[in-house]
Amino acid sequence: MRKLLIATLAVTLAACARDAAKDREVDLSRPSYVMADLPDDPAARVPGRIVVDFVDGTTKAEFDAIETDWGIDLEFNSQEEGPQSAITVGAYEGDLDELLTKIRANPKVEAAEPLMEVKSSFVPNDPMYPAQWNLKLINMEKAWEISRGKGVVVAVLDTGIAWENHDDFVQVPDLGSQKFKSGWDFVNDDAHANDDHGHGTHVAGTIAQATNNGEGVAGVAFEATLMPVKVLDHFGSGNTADIADAIRWAADNGAQVINMSLGGGGRSAVMENAVTYARAKGVVVVCAAGNGGRGVVEYPAAYPGSFAVAAVGPDGLKAPYSSWGKELDIAAPGGNKSQGEAAGVVQNTIDPQDLSQAVYASYQGTSMATPHVAGVAALLIAAGAKTPDQVEKAIIISARPAAGTRGWSDQYGHGLIDAEGALKALKKARAADVNELLPPEAQLAIERPAVNDVSVYSYRATNWTVFAWAAAFLAFVLLTLGRKERPGFLNVLVTPGFLVPMLLATVGAFFVQKFADPNAVTAAITLPLPDWLNRIIFGRGATANPLVYSALLPGVLGLFAVKWKGLRPVVGGLAIGFAAILGYALWSHAPALAWLPFTFLAIPWLALNGIICLFIARAMLKKAS
Repeated sequence: MRKLLIATLAVTLAACARDAAKDREVDLSRPSYVMADLPDDPAARVPGRIVVDFVDGTTKAEFDAIETDWGIDLEFNSQEEGPQSAITVGAYEGDLDELLTKIRANPKVEAAEPLMEVKSSFVPNDPMYPAQWNLKLINMEKAWEISRGKGVVVAVLDTGIAWENHDDFVQVPDLGSQKFKSGWDFVNDDAHANDDHGHGTHVAGTIAQATNNGEGVAGVAFEATLMPVKVLDHFGSGNTADIADAIRWAADNGAQVINMSLGGGGRSAVMENAVTYARAKGVVVVCAAGNGGRGVVEYPAAYPGSFAVAAVGPDGLKAPYSSWGKELDIAAPGGNKSQGEAAGVVQNTIDPQDLSQAVYASYQGTSMATPHVAGVAALLIAAGAKTPDQVEKAIIISARPAAGTRGWSDQYGHGLIDAEGALKALKKARAADVNELLPPEAQLAIERPAVNDVSVYSYRATNWTVFAWAAAFLAFVLLTLGRKERPGFLNVLVTPGFLVPMLLATVGAFFVQKFADPNAVTAAITLPLPDWLNRIIFGRGATANPLVYSALLPGVLGLFAVKWKGLRPVVGGLAIGFAAILGYALWSHAPALAWLPFTFLAIPWLALNGIICLFIARAMLKKAS
């Protein structure tokens, strides 16, 4: 009896152990799928087609029977591999979910799903694209799969764009197939906002260079439409009235994004109100933080309503020239040529020494960083962003941490812009408040001041800064005279013969603005005399000619003044005015002058001729007194 009990117990334990072992076995069979397990992009589905993967070893007889039962025609996907892999594709009609549920219930089916179209990442065929590290740094290839900025109007407020063949201007070849919307030239008051400097065309190329055209380089939002708006002259200088006017004009004429790769001049209520006006009309205003390399974000980037952009180099670190501060919003590739020429941002632009020639130039600056952000803004608007807040939120919440920072920092703002990330974050940005999506240290309140109804000049404003230079030079000349000479000298200064030439040389016939509507003639005569002469002799928009921007005219007239004493105050005033405009051009980082073999020669040329003008002025006024 005892032996029987022991035997029975042993058999029972063995059976339990066997059952327990079965419980521990891993089921290697495939689970049946349901649609919820297979998220896909409906837009990527091939209409009316499915793919069915049968269990390996399914016989032809079984295959034919199943096909008949389902009422669909299946074919092996590959004649070479199909019979072994048992992957088939076929056409269907009717309800997809119902059909897939029926197919998946068959034990001979491993998987069944809609046939999907798969694409490689978009890589432009532009031959110089491999050199554009800046676009790779912000994940443009993946972003282009989502949006290319189609139809979004981006206004470029700059030195103009080489966008048309007009007079002496030519379109740069890599913008040949790009779409443009008519702009305005606020420097010369006409509809031909052409580039006579090179800066604006370079900026515009980063935003929306013609791409995948087998030529040159690529741009961020290459299906966007560019609006050229010229607010800076051939020296790269402008004034707050022109810029404020241009901001409002762009907002009123269809711009959805405004790019301003410019700055300086201090705070201006007129320009600030213009930024607020544009923002209230739904325009995204993107501005350069500045190239001072200091902890001050320049205006207009520092205005509420502007999106301020700092610059990084190829390594993702802040460029040494990039300004920073509490108003900073985001960082983008601006280049760092201290690491070599290839570390700049390459774009197609004009040769500043010959407007008829196009070049591929490597630039650096927050001016180059800003158009990356403007381009991404265009991508977001094309993808469905409805307001500036939505655009900015998408950029902010998707920004990549820069240089080990977390959240916002005064060096990088919210981090390095990520084009793909911003597009993917757009849905979240549209649905939520940005402060709900950011860590506490990175939260911000986007508050916009009310729009003040402040009018701005519709006429080009007078640049009194040049006249201030003339006054400073005049004081310097006065200090070089002896005490006995000064009384007579001062008497000369108050005569029209001295004051009028000095005014014409520095600020032009500014008073005409009070009596005449702006037109081609009045726009010309209100220019400073050297600018006016350069336009008359060499054509509108021609590169500054060294013969005009020199001591040549005061010197020639000075020879006549040796004989005719009445001409001496005129030459003195003219020489002071020319010295002022040459000094201002030097101070405002003038571009290369025409005819000079090397661009750096512009600096000593302007300096030397400015000094000669001061000597001429002193000699003429001393003799006149």
